Amino acid sequence: MKAQIQKVVEERILDELTGINSREVTRESFRTLLRNGSMEDREIEIEEPARSKPTIMMQDGMPSEMLTRLDKMLTIQRSGSSKRRMSVREARSILEDVEADKLITDEMILKQAVDAVEQDGIVFIDEIDKICTPSNYRHGADASSEGVQRDLLPLIEGSTISTKRGNVNTDHILFVASGAFHQCKPSDLMAELQGRLPIRVELKGLTEADLYKILTVPETNLVKQHIELLRTEGVTLNITNNALLEIAHVAAEINTSVENIGARRLHTVLERILEEVSFGAPEMSGQ
Repeated sequence: MKAQIQKVVEERILDELTGINSREVTRESFRTLLRNGSMEDREIEIEEPARSKPTIMMQDGMPSEMLTRLDKMLTIQRSGSSKRRMSVREARSILEDVEADKLITDEMILKQAVDAVEQDGIVFIDEIDKICTPSNYRHGADASSEGVQRDLLPLIEGSTISTKRGNVNTDHILFVASGAFHQCKPSDLMAELQGRLPIRVELKGLTEADLYKILTVPETNLVKQHIELLRTEGVTLNITNNALLEIAHVAAEINTSVENIGARRLHTVLERILEEVSFGAPEMSGQ
């Protein structure tokens, strides 16, 4: 398609340089000069379409389809073109855009997008353990988790689903799932779902040493963030290395005894330790 657009643009530029009714010999000689780059600074007059569009922001309660129709209506009202003199170099990019708009339709873009999704699509399902309950716990609202799994199963196995952009076949889409599985196990998922989502990678929980690295290695770690935050209030915060080791130890202990939420535990521990300092920072300015 790119070669086709370039060919059409070249012919339009030659029409402006030599005239539509020019002799073939003259046209070919100008074509040679044009391809050699000798005509890039020559000025020609072309029709430049009006392309300005207002930015339409999404409003609550206003359907996107309505915004699309309004945008198209405004575009039609602004449609038109104006003649302007410019260099061949500048005209080429404008003409390429004009010809591309003629060749590329919304239907063509939509079809290519659907084909790309069907052949190369990757869907990542995070926290899949949230729709999984222990095998010995099947009552109340948690009983609906199995229903969600049953609805998810046809998509992963491969089926045709209806979307506002048309039907999409999921046969060749790669589905990747992850979950912490603190209160349940992957084996608690439906047997059919387990077969479609085999365990490829199993991660271990963060150790005390890992939590210490998270507090010290990143350039903008949590400790530095709190130091800079208090500095805006005129408070100088100094946290020693022994204190960091103890914070990592406490976070690891709570993750083991209460609930393992990973590195997010560091944020909770630091907030609790610095709670009094944070709230009293305006009165501690200069300390």
